[in-house]
Amino acid sequence: MALKIRLARGGSKKRPFYSVVVADSRMPRDGRFIEKIGTYDPRLPKDSDNRVQIDGAKAADWIKKGAKPTDRVARFLSHITLEGEKAPVYTWKAGNNPQKGEPGAKAKERLEEKAEKEAARKEAAKEAKEAAKAEKEAAKAEAEAAEAAAEEAPAEEAAAEEAPAEEAAAEEEKSE
Repeated sequence: MALKIRLARGGSKKRPFYSVVVADSRMPRDGRFIEKIGTYDPRLPKDSDNRVQIDGAKAADWIKKGAKPTDRVARFLSHITLEGEKAPVYTWKAGNNPQKGEPGAKAKERLEEKAEKEAARKEAAKEAKEAAKAEKEAAKAEAEAAEAAAEEAPAEEAAAEEAPAEEAAAEEEKSE
């Protein structure tokens, strides 16, 4: 049986009030407990003496029997000292969880998929841009070729017009 010193919620809706209890860790939060050793009223100001009231002697006895306080109760107990002692009932150390803000495995997979889709979208946009550029260059080359052909065509037409004139001149000379 693992004993916990924890908070059990009481009070009405939107008006929380907690009892500090010693309970079996398998029991529900607000369920059966072994002993009530204090109270916590979060609605009172932080400097109020009635905000946290815990019987330090009872808490120390339960800790000696193997009860482990939860993080919140450990914070409360670290501010309580027994008469004749300088050390607190329980020394609380801030927890260090370096993975606290790190996303889980599924979230990482979603981020990878999103990155792949973004890369594919950028690649498609780049290819479309290159295709449009190539199409533009092809149209420009085609226009230049058409222009060059248009410039050559009048020269051929002029040459063709000159040739019959020369032939006609040659025929006139023959007939004379």
